[in-house]
Amino acid sequence: MGGISNRMKEVKRRRHRRKKLVKFQSKLKKATTSEKLAMAEKLRKLTSGCETLIARMGLEDRKR
Repeated sequence: MGGISNRMKEVKRRRHRRKKLVKFQSKLKKATTSEKLAMAEKLRKLTSGCETLIARMGLEDRKR
């Protein structure tokens, strides 16, 4: 009865989110407005604390 524990699953998810955020931050420097909106949508799908990250990165939604 092996398998991965719930704790390790969450750690894996956190590490994956952290790697994605690093990629987003590096792409943010060259991104156009439409790309920034796409990044904001992807962040919303990726994590629950997305609004603070979006505000910190300067990706406020301009459509609404």
